[in-house]
Amino acid sequence: MRFHNRREAGQELGLRMMEWASDGELFEPVVLALPRGGVPVAAEITRALGAPLDVLVVRKIGLPGSPEVGVGAVVGDDPPLFDRASLEMLGLSEDRLAPAVAREREELKRRSLLYRGDRSLPDVRHRTVLLVDDGLATGVTARAALRHLRRQEPARLILAVPVGAPEAAAAMRSEADDVVCLRQPPDFQAVGLWYDDFEQVGDDEVVEILSEYRS
Repeated sequence: MRFHNRREAGQELGLRMMEWASDGELFEPVVLALPRGGVPVAAEITRALGAPLDVLVVRKIGLPGSPEVGVGAVVGDDPPLFDRASLEMLGLSEDRLAPAVAREREELKRRSLLYRGDRSLPDVRHRTVLLVDDGLATGVTARAALRHLRRQEPARLILAVPVGAPEAAAAMRSEADDVVCLRQPPDFQAVGLWYDDFEQVGDDEVVEILSEYRS
């Protein structure tokens, strides 16, 4: 079953998270969205929980010639995380991807400054963190984000996405304490196929949502 749009997907996730909250399973939750597509999804979870919303900017490192195919990701000042199996299969080296890594680091800095200004990430130590995106394809950006957050010592780390590839969702269970993936179609193919409206989310929309829901 397809979602109408990211807002509807976020509302469904919000209902699931409200059930967890009512059972006392979410301690001082903070919602972190992967921009840009994860932000409108996360806004609905924030609305449901009354929790603060912020963003964790992660950039995908794309395959040369096919940038939409992720073979790695960068977050913060962390070293790039690569999908080693993909690099080996494609005959790629980290050195060959160095220009792409440099470009994505610059874009990461630009977006972080635009979305967050000089504000640091909220302190997530000993809190429940809900990491939210609009879907899970290869999982490489989510994996980089989860590992980055794990080092911040949250009490609980939850990945929440509306739809994802079953194998990617399964793989994330070794990175997060819990993975909530509402739809895991065996014929997944791509995130956008599971939304009626998958229009690109712009920077202005991200900034507007954050100004409304940020604590």
